[in-house]
Amino acid sequence: MFFDIVKRTIDLIGGVFLIILFSPIMLVAAIAIRLTSPGPILVEPSNTTAQRVGKDGKIFYHYKFRSMMVDAYNLLRTNPKFKKLYREYKKSSFKLHKDPRITKIGKFIRKYSIDEMPQLFNVLQGEMSIVGPRPYFVEELDEQQAKYPHTKKFVKETLTVKPGITGYWQVSGRSEVHFDKRIEMDAYYAKKKSLLFDIMILLKTPWVMISGKGAV
Repeated sequence: MFFDIVKRTIDLIGGVFLIILFSPIMLVAAIAIRLTSPGPILVEPSNTTAQRVGKDGKIFYHYKFRSMMVDAYNLLRTNPKFKKLYREYKKSSFKLHKDPRITKIGKFIRKYSIDEMPQLFNVLQGEMSIVGPRPYFVEELDEQQAKYPHTKKFVKETLTVKPGITGYWQVSGRSEVHFDKRIEMDAYYAKKKSLLFDIMILLKTPWVMISGKGAV
């Protein structure tokens, strides 16, 4: 209980502070997206990947700057042009290292995690925390558990806490870490529940953002 109260207080204060701090960057990113790519600034709510699994399995809309063409996920699944890409997507833990759906500005904001900044509003709404496990989307969890049956216990443990903007996985390789290892790391974080661990992750996060290490 004490941990949850302190963590929520930090999230509220930190969320407001970071929104103010990053507001110039978010404004520039929003303008750049609007000017260089037709469509909304944020990922469309209708996009399957925008619906994420939160604490206790609750689904929430995940605020994120749009870094791909509009309706990118449905195009990947239904457009014959992306058939080979879709097969690769399924085999590679739902991550593509060369994705033609990413816009020019999208490639830049993804590399430096600028696309993740709107999640701060998820933090204020109580759906996410500043530090926590990665916010997975429904199809990803279902298919990856089928692929790695031994991870079901890790998924269950991971969903006992709120997902985070940054976390143990995010500062330990990001897309270079496959699902089975990633969810195990997330479960370890959820079980540990340590403010000192949160601080360690926060201290590592700026370097990961600046270097773009492991981003796709």
